[in-house]
Amino acid sequence: MADHGIKRRPLQELTPTEKTRNRALAAARAPVERGVARLKSWRIFRRSRCSPNRMTSIAKAILTLERQH
Repeated sequence: MADHGIKRRPLQELTPTEKTRNRALAAARAPVERGVARLKSWRIFRRSRCSPNRMTSIAKAILTLERQH
């Protein structure tokens, strides 16, 4: 989610459409940010000695397990 939403201009409020768009972006971004935060808490990612491809597989497995919980 590279989009940073719509920023308020000085002394102007956002239009209802802009507010709705920002809320939708925030709602889509929040689960991703929570997932990244959970992955960072796992010790295996702090000092891994395996390939990035292997770490991707491990991350997918962890996120799958987290969703099942």
